[in-house]
Amino acid sequence: MIYDVAVIGGGPSGASAAFHAAKQGLKTIIVEKENLPRYKTCGGGLVFRGRKNMPFELSDVVEREFKSVDIVFGAKQLAFNTKRESPIVTMIMRDAFDHLIVKKAQEHGVELLQGEALKELKCGEIATLKTSTQEIETKFVIAADGALSPTAKLAGWQETRMMCPALEYEIEVSDEDFKRLSASARFDIDAVPLGYGWCFPKKNHLSVGVGNFMKNKKNPKLKKYYKDYLNTIGVKNVLKSEAHGFIIPITPRSDGFVKGNVFLIGDAAGFADPVTAEGISNAIYSGKIVAKAIAESKHNLKQAEMNYNTMLNEKLLPELNTGVKLAKLFYENRTLRNLMLKKFGQHLADAMTDVFMGERTYPKDFKKSIKSRLKRVVF
Repeated sequence: MIYDVAVIGGGPSGASAAFHAAKQGLKTIIVEKENLPRYKTCGGGLVFRGRKNMPFELSDVVEREFKSVDIVFGAKQLAFNTKRESPIVTMIMRDAFDHLIVKKAQEHGVELLQGEALKELKCGEIATLKTSTQEIETKFVIAADGALSPTAKLAGWQETRMMCPALEYEIEVSDEDFKRLSASARFDIDAVPLGYGWCFPKKNHLSVGVGNFMKNKKNPKLKKYYKDYLNTIGVKNVLKSEAHGFIIPITPRSDGFVKGNVFLIGDAAGFADPVTAEGISNAIYSGKIVAKAIAESKHNLKQAEMNYNTMLNEKLLPELNTGVKLAKLFYENRTLRNLMLKKFGQHLADAMTDVFMGERTYPKDFKKSIKSRLKRVVF
């Protein structure tokens, strides 16, 4: 059997791509190296712009919802709270969330090959995939196998993304601490140099982590910053914890997103938000548009590539490219940033929340916007 589409990876990007490909009549298979459901390291915060892009209800896998978010900038006088009518951040555990999307894709006829790692890839008119035990032929290959993406390496991509480290702990704390910290999702900017810490309350525990989200020549010593961050949020006693280290690509690849039969999406492409390092919403979106690009190509590889590049350049890539510049200013120029925050902090926090909600994107000419606001601060 020759498939129309083989998706490598059953995370949000891959499962989303498979779901939409099958809905548009493409014979689709997901190749997943683990057996689902499986634990996946992730803060588990799905912002509303990602949730509203989901084509089905998520209530069965929602741990908590937050219509209020605290954003703290290293000092009490630079702490802001934002509120919305809809959940700003929905807390999920990736094992249940990913499995739900895969099951929804299967309802539309997607086949699932799990417990099978991709070992070899040969591109051509028809691509040949060799897994741990079998061989698969397909017209299109969608690489959705995460930050390290073995598929991208097999297809010939070199590493051009900025890769940044993060450390997350799933922790159980006292009832008193859990009650205090479960009222809101929290971001602490500068809890790590060139990064932030987060406290995401789940159903019965906290996901607490720290990440460095800009290029840092020094070892960020995340374990030390994590311990410091526990003190910042007032956690003195951790009853149980499980640590997970991971890396996040926070810039898109500079050498394209299609080679031969292979199309990159999600973290494999470097589509996480450069400012927040949140990757689920763009993973879901990129899965949706790659399926559309392929479906509209009428099985023509060159046309599918053109379609995908056009769709990426309509919205996602311009946002990411602006986000890369904004992140550099946000994390590396604290003096200017804090000057802006003291005058316009609540407005800027609300603007960032609007991005989370999908109500706005990063300003295209943000430098002009900042200079205009800065004049108002100085004069």
